Amino acid sequence: MISNLAVLPILIPLIAGVLAVLFHKRLKFVRIYAQVVTLINTAVVTYILYYVHQNGSVILEAGDWVAPFGIVLVGDMLSMSLVLTTNIVAIACVFYAPQSLSQKKEEFYFYTFYFLLITGVSGAFITGDLFNLFVFFEVLLMASYGLIVLGGEKVQLRESLKYVLINLFSSMLFVTTIAFLYSVVGTVNMAQIAERVRESEQTGILTTIGILLFFVFGTKAALFPLYYWLPRPYITPDPVISALFGALLTKVGIYSLLRVFSLIFVHEPNVTHEFFIWIAALTLIFGAIGALSTNNIKLVVAYNIIPAVGFMLLGIGVYNSTGFSGAIYYLINDMIIKAALFLLVGAIAYLVGTSDLRKMRGLIHHYPLLGWLFFISAFVLAGIPPFSGFIGKLVLLQGAIEADYIVVAIIGLASSLLILLSVIRIFIRGFWGEKDESIIPDKKAARGFAFPVAFLLFFSVLLGVGAEWFYPSIEAIGEYLMNPQEYIESVLKE
Repeated sequence: MISNLAVLPILIPLIAGVLAVLFHKRLKFVRIYAQVVTLINTAVVTYILYYVHQNGSVILEAGDWVAPFGIVLVGDMLSMSLVLTTNIVAIACVFYAPQSLSQKKEEFYFYTFYFLLITGVSGAFITGDLFNLFVFFEVLLMASYGLIVLGGEKVQLRESLKYVLINLFSSMLFVTTIAFLYSVVGTVNMAQIAERVRESEQTGILTTIGILLFFVFGTKAALFPLYYWLPRPYITPDPVISALFGALLTKVGIYSLLRVFSLIFVHEPNVTHEFFIWIAALTLIFGAIGALSTNNIKLVVAYNIIPAVGFMLLGIGVYNSTGFSGAIYYLINDMIIKAALFLLVGAIAYLVGTSDLRKMRGLIHHYPLLGWLFFISAFVLAGIPPFSGFIGKLVLLQGAIEADYIVVAIIGLASSLLILLSVIRIFIRGFWGEKDESIIPDKKAARGFAFPVAFLLFFSVLLGVGAEWFYPSIEAIGEYLMNPQEYIESVLKE
């Protein structure tokens, strides 16, 4: 259905970010402004998702240029579900930011970069052509470059250099691969690319281009062996920025893999998707090992991003509706819980004055609410029933077993135990034990940190205990992805 609704999740934060430049030093005003705009944008996105659920995908052909000749935005159930999840994370972060950021950091255009990041992420989820996917990747990356150096500390500059270089390399490879693909199929519209790849029965050159795109998106998603760049750049900025990065940036890479390899490169799964399965297995193993290898609580959470994307890639690789459904459910859950965990460990490090687990003990005596919020978060992350992480992993492993990948399913179960061990030891060593009398508790700051985390955990727990309400819609998206012709017809109106 042709509708201007598709552009609103991009337009609202983009305009808000531009306007935030004008009064970036009026902190009281800009904080309230950012919070109100984020709430309004979330309400708009919620309405669009409801509209799509009732009426089908919304399509915007910019400038009345009929697809595939113009810029196309496609708001289907998959993209709008992820945009809504992005805005739920954004609400928590924008209310957490005044507690976490120094005045100097807030004044140096934090809220402008924040809105531009939301713009880029939302645009990447909604765009209907590969070149504009590249454009929105660059929008979110430019915003992230501004955020990662906010504060100008030496460690930030060192880690940001690594972050910028790896993303510049992947962006160069991305635009070059798009040029190769355009030279073969003559279009960048994803629906028409899918149609022409199907007509050519995905020749060897197209499969090679598909593998190149996998390396582009795999780098951005931090898959094995390309994950080495991720952990430290993600923990060097302020915790609220780490939460935005951990919740959103790698997930755009996973979404791109999900979209491209369920719509376009689907005709040689024994080459492409079989390859994904074993990359997923290695990502699960090495990510979990990394999380166990450190006593830095921020690094523990950062490393746990890696096995999570491994689980999602497993759902893409098994290439059945169950696997897709599990990947989407787990993706939504992980966006929320990673944000919550980054905010939690940031709060702990701020209140204790260190992120070294060996220097913490008995924190639950001073901060019981934060302690129990962390305990719940650890169970959600590890996939303990009845939480949402369990539902996503259960469906993912079911999809793997249906496709006869028993060994990889066992690796997934084993990595879940390692993930639980990596985070529960923070609770046991840091929160449990004798009271540390040297700590002077800051109850007011703790409450300010706790409320955004509790907000995120509400949705995470709801996704678990209310799975019977949400899963039918997610299952329908999985079946929709297994039928790419439906997406093609909605965009090209065939």
